[in-house]
This record gives sequence, structure tokens and C-alpha cells, in this order.
Amino acid sequence: MIPNWVALGILGTVIVINRFRVPRAARAGFEAQAAAAVELFQTKEGLIGLDLVQNLDDEELWSLVTRWENVGSYRRALGGYESKVTIVPLLSLSIDEPSAYDQPDEVGSNLPRLAN
Repeated sequence: MIPNWVALGILGTVIVINRFRVPRAARAGFEAQAAAAVELFQTKEGLIGLDLVQNLDDEELWSLVTRWENVGSYRRALGGYESKVTIVPLLSLSIDEPSAYDQPDEVGSNLPRLAN
């Protein structure tokens, strides 16, 4: 069986999945903040695709899924003044978990984060 990422032709891309828990009372503010971040992300070099989605079973669970040419493209997208005031504040609201994924042969030695 061919893995989906090979069949879709996106082999070699970095995928970043940020999940958010958004209470109903905060939804309008989150959607506005996410819309601004999505608009800015779409101007970033190396972005292949982007989806802002809501969970089918839990209306408070949202995800921002971005696909990048490489990890450098993603990291550069977070730099600069505009990103620091638009994208980074949104990402700081995401559930604290690892979010960036790459092909296993590209990851290399992958050590877990240490708790502070």
C-alpha cells in the first residue's frame, strides 16, 4: 500500500499542525485572529498549502495545518515584524504539543523535549 503523502505528491514537505481549544465565547475573536494569520501566511515563500479547520465532533477544537517546501521555509515565515505581531500570537494560543512533521528519513535523531 502506498502512503497517502506519496500518492498525493507531497513527499518531502514539512507539515505543521497547530491545534487550538477555543471556547464558544472566544470564537469570534479567534476567527478574526486566525483570518489575519492565514492571510499573512499565504504571502510567505515556501508555503505549499494551508487549511484552517474545525473538528467535526468537538466544536471547540480547531486546527491550522500548513505544508511547507522545507523546515527553513516554515521557520522564516515566523520571522519579521508582521509575523511576530500577527502569526506568533495566534500560535501561542495553540495546544502545547510538538507540531512540525517531516519524512522519517529527513528527521534524523529525534530527541524528546525536556520539561522545564
